[in-house]
Amino acid sequence: MIGLLQRVSNGSVKVEQEVIGEIGRGLLVLVGVQRDDNETKADRLLERLLGYRVFPDETGRMNLGLRDIGGGLLLVPQFTLAADTHKGKRAGFSTAAPPAMGEALFLYLLDRARETHGDVANGRFGADMQVALTNKGPVTFWLET
Repeated sequence: MIGLLQRVSNGSVKVEQEVIGEIGRGLLVLVGVQRDDNETKADRLLERLLGYRVFPDETGRMNLGLRDIGGGLLLVPQFTLAADTHKGKRAGFSTAAPPAMGEALFLYLLDRARETHGDVANGRFGADMQVALTNKGPVTFWLET
């Protein structure tokens, strides 16, 4: 699984002009699911997201994770992260999970996040979403399990 995490001051997702998920300070994570992904990889990605040290401590160093600061987690499905872009001028999606599998693993990740972290919001799989965020730093990391 792929998680493109961004440290944000705030983030939100709209579908058909309705806000369906929003957070304040925390992480907005675009989530891509690949063909060989499974629940074990989703669990590992979640563990990394909750503990990845991207927030400043009292000295200004990135030593704190999302759990440490009690921040929000906004998970947004984005199948294009799993695209093969190595050649040509058009992405290939042979490495992306089929839609049913992608949705199932995204929902699994979302359920596990809600079980283990208090402030969790989400986008909607397969929807035309408008994602807004204020990237703090900017700080952006690509995590892959």
